[in-house]
Amino acid sequence: MPMSDQTSEVIKLAIDLISRPSVTPEDAGCQQLMKDRLGKLGFINETMVFEDTTNLWSRRDGKTLNESDPIFCFAGHTDVVPAGNLELWDTPPFEPTIIDGVLYGRGAADMKGSLAAMLVATERFVTDYPNYHGAIAYLITSDEEGPFINGTTRVIDTLEARNEKITYCIVGEPSSTHSVGDIIKNGRRGSISADLDIKGKQGHVAYPEHVINPIHIAMPALTELSQYHWDNGNDYFPATSFQLSNINSGTGATNVVPGNLTALFNLRYSTELTDQIIVQQVESILNKHKLNYDIKWTFNGKPFITELGNEKGDFLTSVTQAVSSVTGIAPKLSTSGGTSDGRFIAPTGAKVIELGPCNATIHQVNESVTCEDLEKLCDIYYACLQQVLLQDETE
Repeated sequence: MPMSDQTSEVIKLAIDLISRPSVTPEDAGCQQLMKDRLGKLGFINETMVFEDTTNLWSRRDGKTLNESDPIFCFAGHTDVVPAGNLELWDTPPFEPTIIDGVLYGRGAADMKGSLAAMLVATERFVTDYPNYHGAIAYLITSDEEGPFINGTTRVIDTLEARNEKITYCIVGEPSSTHSVGDIIKNGRRGSISADLDIKGKQGHVAYPEHVINPIHIAMPALTELSQYHWDNGNDYFPATSFQLSNINSGTGATNVVPGNLTALFNLRYSTELTDQIIVQQVESILNKHKLNYDIKWTFNGKPFITELGNEKGDFLTSVTQAVSSVTGIAPKLSTSGGTSDGRFIAPTGAKVIELGPCNATIHQVNESVTCEDLEKLCDIYYACLQQVLLQDETE
């Protein structure tokens, strides 16, 4: 779309990124655009391609990099979910359009707007403070919305193998609810899924003595699992939730008892549990009901939490202060919602939070973000860089 001289750098960059149809796992040149701009600032860019996924690790060290100096990382993704039915969009999803101060397009909120705000904030910061302490890094993937197999997790494996550690990380996921910066995600619940196949014996409904109905024998066990009290949660997390997402059985005929039943379920769990405890308890209940079954587990991510600390320069305190300095409000801390790539970064020992624009339209038709929010988000990221990397100068 045409841009006027008054269009800000943040909005210009967001428009450029949104116009590239980078549906998972495609990057569509987004990372090259970022690399070009980061390279001009003195960042060392490293492209990591794993299978069908393009990843970027980019880093610029300040004037010193002692063992105690932090590596501050912006993390995010260039891929977006499919646009869906184009006829339902008021404007083409990959032709970003501004209407009444609102920027529309696939990825506007999740999360190309955040990437634009990060990059412009970094450009301003490095220009203003070229000799900051520590390092600034970017970890960008094109596989966050997809299988998440060859993205951030593979980059982290590479960094860990060479003992390159992230100290602090802001993931640009759309965390806000009503206004930008009102919510900071300082942790996420763990996620574990299962594909359960309960075996019976198929036969004619008129001869129940010759069949084993998998629907009948599965129901007591599935009911017990759905009603089981896993934990009470804690100060940071709600109680663990077990949810059945699919049950399937039957041949389509009313006079045939099916031979098996399949069920899919997921647990979002707190730090009161481990995936091992969940697996043991689920299989214990299935075994108690004497079921013949196969079960396939998928471990999507462990829970993590970044707590408020009392020490000088505490990361979460610094971020909340940065948000307040821009918005005038004190952000609330939350661990609600789904998973993010923060689950791959936190286990390395990094302190991870999620901070981005409002999430009301993500993955929806007519995805959008206000231009004002992107401007504020850029200012927030700039203030975060000041708070974390200029500790000596600001104390």
